[in-house]
Amino acid sequence: MKRSGLLAFLIILIAIIFISRLFYLQILNNSYTIPTLNSSAVKVTYDYPERGYIYDRNGVLLVANQLSYDIMIIPREVKPLDTLDFCKLLKITKEDFIKKFERAKRYSTRIPSTFLPQLSKSDYAYLQEKMHKFKGFYIIKRSLREYPLNSAPNVLGYISEVNERMIKNNPNYQLGELIGTAGVEVTYEETLRGTKGVKYIQRDRFNKEIGPYKNGIYDTLPVPGNDITLTLDSKLQQYGEALMINKRGGIVAIEPSSGEILALVSTPTFDPNLLVGRERSKQFSKLFLDTISNPLLDRGLQGEYPPGSPFKVITALAALQENVITTTSTIKCFGGYRYGSGKGAFMECHCGTHGSPVELNKAIYRSCNSYFSNAYRKTIEKYPTAREGMDVWSNHVKSFGLGNYLNNDLSVGKKGLVPDANFYNKWYPNSRWTATYSISNAIGQGEVLTTPIQLANMTAAVANRGFYFTPHIVKQIKDKKLDEKYTTPKYTSIDEKYFEPVIEGLFNVFENPRGTASWSKVKGIEICGKTGTAENPHGQDHSIFIAFAPKDNPKIAISVFVENGYWGSRWAGPIASLMIEKYLKGETIRPWKEQEMFNGSLQEEYNKQLKETTEIEE
Repeated sequence: MKRSGLLAFLIILIAIIFISRLFYLQILNNSYTIPTLNSSAVKVTYDYPERGYIYDRNGVLLVANQLSYDIMIIPREVKPLDTLDFCKLLKITKEDFIKKFERAKRYSTRIPSTFLPQLSKSDYAYLQEKMHKFKGFYIIKRSLREYPLNSAPNVLGYISEVNERMIKNNPNYQLGELIGTAGVEVTYEETLRGTKGVKYIQRDRFNKEIGPYKNGIYDTLPVPGNDITLTLDSKLQQYGEALMINKRGGIVAIEPSSGEILALVSTPTFDPNLLVGRERSKQFSKLFLDTISNPLLDRGLQGEYPPGSPFKVITALAALQENVITTTSTIKCFGGYRYGSGKGAFMECHCGTHGSPVELNKAIYRSCNSYFSNAYRKTIEKYPTAREGMDVWSNHVKSFGLGNYLNNDLSVGKKGLVPDANFYNKWYPNSRWTATYSISNAIGQGEVLTTPIQLANMTAAVANRGFYFTPHIVKQIKDKKLDEKYTTPKYTSIDEKYFEPVIEGLFNVFENPRGTASWSKVKGIEICGKTGTAENPHGQDHSIFIAFAPKDNPKIAISVFVENGYWGSRWAGPIASLMIEKYLKGETIRPWKEQEMFNGSLQEEYNKQLKETTEIEE
């Protein structure tokens, strides 16, 4: 009796194990029911979703979709065909056919891949009736990008076909599929791309399609990508691009209270629609190979330049924080600053006669090199060694987001350079360097390098009296919360009380009749700013300007950089004041200045540099 009971128990146990295993395999685990891409019994096809739309901060459509058609190929299913007839239909050469066919075979003989992308509607209508003659080829619908405004290609980016290297890194893509390659398109690829729909089609033993696999229970519908709202103001962006026609450089405008990027202009620019359609590769090559204008270089994010006189703001704040100057400290300026006994140890003041003595306010609005050189030197020499002083100064500067990536959501960028003691130890390994070795840092020359977005962010930190928000380009994603790193303030190392006297000096740059930007004063707007000229050994100096407005509760902080623009007040200053006026008032009351900037050109200067470069190479 005991033995029969044990036997019955074992039989029941084994039955339970078998039933459980069958339940797992057939119900819980799909690996034995959903066929793989390499299955010969089932054909897998994809239904591609629409990418998410992209809007500006005011709901203006920046990026839409247009319908396109791709010819797909499954190499193992291709039957002998009239190659010449097929090539004629597709408007390609026989050599192109062979190249594309071999590429598809290398990728996979069983998995579908794109043979010829982006057919027009008329081509599709014509080909659809004839495709039955060419076994192994079929047509699918796909959406391409469309740019209604022809603006901000450096921000929006573009999409392109995945290559084999990309597929290895991300097996969710198949050859011929599209992926974000630059700008917002690449940064937010996961958000924009959506999810492919999949269809499984059963084949019989003769390889003939006989209907949906298992009545379509594993088929899925495509899920469209999420729409994105950018922080960009498209009107301000287009206005900035118009002001920068025939000039090279960048404009970055930020909302200080949020870090939202209002405009990100880089010129020369290009029509983003050039990188859509079957001519995309040819157009991209033209842009890429234009090493003179470099239209693919985002100068607002990647252009590293000496900051020039706008950097004097940081020199003053660091010196105030270190208590080596006060708002009433004065120096005597005799047309420049002598920092040694040698003939070349003299830093000239370019602002003409501004009288002595010079205190902080006048030093800012008259841009006195002597004052800031003295302040810089005192900051370094406050400490027992130049190494200690340099590191203290460097840390103050870096607290404004300079000398490092800003950790934003933009696809490209450069660090710039803020030197520290180690930097100079490498430069002068066998000598005892002092503050005078790097005195040019005081006025934004020397070894300091910044990008326009770093200068705009620095200006926002000053406007906020000591803090900034990480600059970012995306304002809202449907059903998603903005990352906390964009809503958490970052504080500088400077106490709030030291900002007010510096801001007063920046205000007088416009308001004082002898201020370096008094001619750019805009009625009804309290603007604070700083002109700058960055020395350039390869031609005319660069024109720089930073500003924010209004003085209290600022709504916009901006930096403008114009390559070879002579000096700050010539091009960058007027452009910055017009941008501020446009954003805060909607229009300008200075149409003559606007037309001057619209029509002004530096192309002659660029042509001169090109000629000189060519002669040197020859």
